[in-house]
Amino acid sequence: MDVPEEDTNSPGWVFKSEGGSCVRPWRALCGTARGSGLVYCVNKVKGFRMPLNDDQNSDSDSSRLSESTVSSSDTEYSRQSFNSDSSSKPSSPASSPPKVITFDELMAATRNLSNWTLAHEIAVNANFCIKHEDYPQNSFAGTVKQIVHKAFWDHLESELNEDPPEYKHAIKLFEEIKEILLSFLTPGANRIHNQICEVLDTDLIRQQAEHNAVDIPGLANYVINTMGKLCAPIRDNDIKQLKATDNIVELLRQIFRVLDLMKVDMANYTIKSLRPYLWHNLVDYERTKFQEILEETPSALNLTTEWIKESIEDELSSISDESSSCPGADSSSKPIISPTLVLNNGYLKLLQWDYCKTIPETLITDEVRLQELREKLNQLKVIACVSLITNNMVGAAVVDVPDFTDHLKRISLPLLEGMNKKSFDLKEALNAIGIQICSIVNKSLSERGLPTLSEEMQSNLMGQIAHIVEKNNPVCSLIDKRIQLFMRSLLALPSFQKCMPTMPGGLSVIQREIEFLGSQYASIVNFNKKVYGPFYANILRKLLFPEAAMEKTEAETSSN
Repeated sequence: MDVPEEDTNSPGWVFKSEGGSCVRPWRALCGTARGSGLVYCVNKVKGFRMPLNDDQNSDSDSSRLSESTVSSSDTEYSRQSFNSDSSSKPSSPASSPPKVITFDELMAATRNLSNWTLAHEIAVNANFCIKHEDYPQNSFAGTVKQIVHKAFWDHLESELNEDPPEYKHAIKLFEEIKEILLSFLTPGANRIHNQICEVLDTDLIRQQAEHNAVDIPGLANYVINTMGKLCAPIRDNDIKQLKATDNIVELLRQIFRVLDLMKVDMANYTIKSLRPYLWHNLVDYERTKFQEILEETPSALNLTTEWIKESIEDELSSISDESSSCPGADSSSKPIISPTLVLNNGYLKLLQWDYCKTIPETLITDEVRLQELREKLNQLKVIACVSLITNNMVGAAVVDVPDFTDHLKRISLPLLEGMNKKSFDLKEALNAIGIQICSIVNKSLSERGLPTLSEEMQSNLMGQIAHIVEKNNPVCSLIDKRIQLFMRSLLALPSFQKCMPTMPGGLSVIQREIEFLGSQYASIVNFNKKVYGPFYANILRKLLFPEAAMEKTEAETSSN
């Protein structure tokens, strides 16, 4: 999807994703989406170049290309796939020699990145939409725009109030309205197309203006009725308000406002229509786009390589620790590392990633979703810690409290909102949660005629909860390991949709929430493997089997 060369920092159409997060302030779809036909929609969305026919490789073909990366059989995987020549595969990434990048090549890579990110967001985010936003009213740019617009409409009003009236600018407005209305039509709507061209014939209107015979209110009324036929039901109230407006200048101004809203509605309809076709071809499209980026920018996999290298080092360290704890282990033999395990460990690190750092290039399109998952998991981790501490310290008192876990989540989630922000005071929030828990427990005990918690017990409970914030807190470390264990088990499943792994102890209080987040996380990971499997395979081959990679390079050199 080629983004037009416009000022992307200016206000206009802002792409929104789930939760209201702004994707990028591009205006790539401005004034598009006339038809519901697939090919027509594709052509209208500013140069969208993705093939949408059935002759393209299917997702199963793409999955086959990266089979070695996502295979669950580590034994077959280790040598066979990484010593084979994957360059013979049609979608395997090609290596590029170092070269000097020109400004045009850099801009081409930037456009590819924009297209790649936007296509991914439309396909995977069901809540992705376009919203019309303007400059803030109190901003300098907003004030300038308001002044300029007011000057234009005031000038138009003065022209129409002259004797005889001056229709030059009014005719230009109707000419623009005509083009916008025509842009909403499907290719086969010939009758209404001819009618709009006939009624809003600017040459005829100019001739009428020369004889002072232009019926501006009549033309405006026709435009409003036509808009009512073409608009979405959500705009019916806006159309009614237009019909109730008497001042012709204000009416024209409001017509353009509603037409802007109709543009957004039509663009969102086009996005919704495109989504299933885009999803069907997304694997091939993203892989192709990323290959183009890699050819323009050979260093586009540097961060990904470092990410995989760190995962390999972590796995080697883990194997070394296990060998040192087993006296009979053979320390002289070279450890065999599972590439699948290396990748899964890398994906797990993303759940604890410091998003102030740049994420690996192959995960840029899912950065916002991964960051949101990490934030929600951190909230759930705190809730699980609080629940474990409470049950250990006053378990007998809360065992008969009805729906205690639901109470705990209801009071904790609002207090933990925004806990990943630097300004958030986690200790204060935990103190507030401790006070609420003591209140709930004491209320339940009083209702059952039992003695309430002593001051010392309440103080100890609140103190233990407040200590969660400390680094290396044993309860927090335990819960974190169990969440990691669950996520690791989830990634190891061949199909997580059919069954979930066993929930580790201590996580039952957040089981429903963590299973939901886990399914989202696994979907992101599995799709990422499918798209970038060939790229990961090349990197892993070089890092895990450097001798084989060297032999292959030498063979290619000698053959040339």
